[in-house]
Amino acid sequence: VQLQASGGGLVQPGGSLRLSCTASGSIFAIWAMDWYRQAPGKQRELVAATTSGGTTNYADSVKGRFTVSRDNAKRTVYLQMNRLKPEDTAVYYCYADIGSYSDTGEQILAKYWGQGTQVTVSS
Repeated sequence: VQLQASGGGLVQPGGSLRLSCTASGSIFAIWAMDWYRQAPGKQRELVAATTSGGTTNYADSVKGRFTVSRDNAKRTVYLQMNRLKPEDTAVYYCYADIGSYSDTGEQILAKYWGQGTQVTVSS
């Protein structure tokens, strides 16, 4: 199982970016699909979370500016980031709780992290 994140980059304050994260592998179920971020010198923090049923939750610092969504058929979670601020600068990581099959057919329930994508908000 792999999580592949994309969509980061450099943007001016007030701008927008859209991150994507797609899960691949012998997957039979995905429960939580979340976005975290880690700024230099700071701990990793939860930015936005989704459940397979469509429930969402946001950090107070991004409410009203960021929107998390997911396409279960595509095994993809998105993070639309609007009105970006310099303090949003961080490496953004996707996370998922995934059920998958091993090569021998056993069911594996595990937590996975994507590789991280850099978001820089600067003029």
